[in-house]
Amino acid sequence: MVQTLVVPDPLTDLARLEGVPSGLAAARAAVDLVLTDRGLRAMTGDQVASALLAGARASARLTEDPARWAAGAIRLSTEVPALAGVLRVAPAQALARAHTLAAYGEVTDDRLGRPRDGVEIASRMGGLAELLTGRIESPALVLAAIAHAEIATVAPFGSADGLVARAVERMVLISSGFDPRGVIVTELGHLRRRDDYDALLSGYASGTVAGVRAWILHVAQAAVDGAEASPVVGGVSS
Repeated sequence: MVQTLVVPDPLTDLARLEGVPSGLAAARAAVDLVLTDRGLRAMTGDQVASALLAGARASARLTEDPARWAAGAIRLSTEVPALAGVLRVAPAQALARAHTLAAYGEVTDDRLGRPRDGVEIASRMGGLAELLTGRIESPALVLAAIAHAEIATVAPFGSADGLVARAVERMVLISSGFDPRGVIVTELGHLRRRDDYDALLSGYASGTVAGVRAWILHVAQAAVDGAEASPVVGGVSS
């Protein structure tokens, strides 16, 4: 008899942390309301484009210099749907392309899409790649939260990492089917809690259970806010 090694989902325990199941359920309910309970209401191309643009503008406003990064954020947003599929098959390729789009014209060409050297960076990004390409049974929001936080805190490129991190969150939600058209503007949710955003990322980086839990709950709330802000339901964009 052939035995198959089953590797447990490494995110399972995170999805069970106190308060996280209810936070994830609330986010799913808010998103399903936009998608009319997974019936996936008809959406126009203009609505999808508007949602991506609103997310890009909000993401740029979360940087230290919104005017500098606005063009890159918008450029990246146009390819988020296409990169969503690539991310789950070839994460390094998707991340390199995302950084190239976000940082073009702001860093030298030889740095576009190229992670910085370093054992820790290579190790953390390798671990993230395994998560993104592996079999994940935990809710998509947990994977999206971890992917976002890993890129934002490790800062593999040394520039535009926040833009890439927030775009990757959207890519995970699209590729997982949580938000298949990309109309949930999670970046606006992060922007509405800007005072908490950096502090929560620092808490995540500390590696404590409390820090990781608080970050996941923040991402779940960002999905709720992003659903309310969706152009599909007449939400207000940034």
